[in-house]
Amino acid sequence: EIRGMMDRKRNIRNMSVIAHVDHGKSTLTDSLVSKAGIIAGAKAGETRFTDTRADEQERCITIKSTAISMYFELEDRDLVFITHPDQRDNTKGFLINLIDSPGHVDFSSEVTAALRVTDGALVVVDCVSGVCVQTETVLRQAIAERIKPILFMNKMDRALLELQLEQEDLFQTFQRIVENVNVIIATYNDDSGPMGEVRVDPSKGSVGFGSGL
Repeated sequence: EIRGMMDRKRNIRNMSVIAHVDHGKSTLTDSLVSKAGIIAGAKAGETRFTDTRADEQERCITIKSTAISMYFELEDRDLVFITHPDQRDNTKGFLINLIDSPGHVDFSSEVTAALRVTDGALVVVDCVSGVCVQTETVLRQAIAERIKPILFMNKMDRALLELQLEQEDLFQTFQRIVENVNVIIATYNDDSGPMGEVRVDPSKGSVGFGSGL
């Protein structure tokens, strides 16, 4: 299936996953790998599939950027997001080339290398910790490389089970994170520049919510 998709360039997505350290990049990537059928769902989050080095497994941090190719088929309800007729009519399948990059500040060069070979960046933010120092750094790196960021609020289970936030408090927390991310984007991106406006907005499908586990 992956080999067949390689000839359909419009159905290929090259993306990198960037975030502050310990915000759940590798665990979220495990869930995506599991969804693609590469590892068992029960092992997602424990395997740390993209942490291939022994020192990464031992220290539970990503040191080197690691790429993986996955085949996904869209559900019928998601086809509304596909606007190009060549993509909608011929197949619901997509080839995702994903790079899991480090979150630690000492390995920022690995993040830059990952961004330079991808078309988009998934910015993972722990919805309890919020926007952190390295979140701003990786966003700045993405914009400098003209890579459009998409926000994913991770660890929703912590907000619901540990903090037990009420609905209004939860909404305010999410709104604050989106605003903080957009402030960083506005600081480093010029809307009249080559990328145009890249602010994230849940109503435009550029903000996701979930949990890597």
